Amino acid sequence: MIGLVVNPVAGVGGPAGLAGSDGADVQRLALARGARSRVQERAVIALTTLAERHPGLVVATVAGRMGADAVRAAGLVPRVLCSPPAALPAVLPAAPPAALPAVLPAALPAVLPAVQASPSARLGAERTAYSREEHVRSAGSRALGGEAEAQPEADADADADARTDAGDTSRAVAALVAAGVDLILVVGGDGTLRDAVAGLGAADPACMPEPGAQLPAVLGIPAGVKMYSPVFAVSPRAAGAIAADWVDRGGLPTDDREVLDIDEVAMRRARVEPTLYGMLRVPYRAGRTQARKAPTPATEAAAVDAAARGAVARMRPGVRYLLGPGGTTAEIARRLGVEGSPLGVDVVLDGAVIVRGASEHELLAEVARGPAQAVITVIGGQGFLLGRGNQQLSAAVVRALGHDPLLVVAPEQKLIDLHGRPLLVDTGDPELDARLAGHVRIVTGVGTSSLYPVTAPELIPDPSLV
Repeated sequence: MIGLVVNPVAGVGGPAGLAGSDGADVQRLALARGARSRVQERAVIALTTLAERHPGLVVATVAGRMGADAVRAAGLVPRVLCSPPAALPAVLPAAPPAALPAVLPAALPAVLPAVQASPSARLGAERTAYSREEHVRSAGSRALGGEAEAQPEADADADADARTDAGDTSRAVAALVAAGVDLILVVGGDGTLRDAVAGLGAADPACMPEPGAQLPAVLGIPAGVKMYSPVFAVSPRAAGAIAADWVDRGGLPTDDREVLDIDEVAMRRARVEPTLYGMLRVPYRAGRTQARKAPTPATEAAAVDAAARGAVARMRPGVRYLLGPGGTTAEIARRLGVEGSPLGVDVVLDGAVIVRGASEHELLAEVARGPAQAVITVIGGQGFLLGRGNQQLSAAVVRALGHDPLLVVAPEQKLIDLHGRPLLVDTGDPELDARLAGHVRIVTGVGTSSLYPVTAPELIPDPSLV
């Protein structure tokens, strides 16, 4: 059986230029800046792809916007196991996340030894303490006792003011484990998958469908801001295709892969140090499952400097440059003599920052004022140009930039390390992604550049059909 858990506000901080969505204060600020989460849309895209091959499939999930709404919207049948927060099974203690370390050993005395023996969740129980604050939930409904039932849509929107926190995601995952789900789709970013690790680590072995049964596989549907972990599909459609293959074949090959996350407060101060929070068993399909983000080695500093100097040499007076996040673009800012936001998008005009840490709406306003171009780099190891960590450069912004929207800058080694894999764009607009596909010129140094293929995840041929 397939299971689904959705983080209702995953990714809301991206278009707002906040480098993440963790914490109620950050979410309120994002909404005040006009941002909205696209998590429901991306969940429905994945599930619609699944439904095309398996119409009427029953999906185990949580009530309302934590799952059931998206299942129904895709034309599938939700088996609602629980309703957050009060009706969730008490697999994890009903306490704030910060209180979990004090209560977990007493509440679940048999869990930790079992987790120690499980390589897929070894670190899950060790990391039951985390400080991600609550996220806002816009829907809720009653528990349905685990039976598939088509609830009225009005029910899904009841209790709109209820709130859930990261622990509800963990409890939902633990409930899916107890229900015998063998693949859990988790919609969000690194922080949401971190909560899934905690849920697997806290699943009571006594509640497993069979004694000694393997913990379910988990696949992330990319919908967050931070997606450093190699546990995500490359796009929602790719996730749906993997889930459909899983149903077709009764499973797929899996890898044990790392769940990484970054402290967002530290990240906003330019300290990017991913921490390992656990391992998940992830279904692997070549070209469909995301690789881990690779940092630029210190030994490539000269190559980064050369690429940055090459980009600066191409900049023209009177053009607004939307300087995206990344080590290479940070070097461009240094070369220009400006102080940019560490992981935001800054608008630079004639050597001066005119908007620092711009939101999507601010970028649209600046682009409307005159010629503009986005300056972006390649995410090492993954190959993404758009859709990972730079959601402020939305489809609307890229369209507004016109026929030559991107100035791509990267050291040559980043391209070599992709071993021929194309660069990827995932703006959420299939038509725009297809328009951007083809080849892009990448500035690699002063007077040097490379033409490199770029595509959208949906345009990559399914290796099983080749």
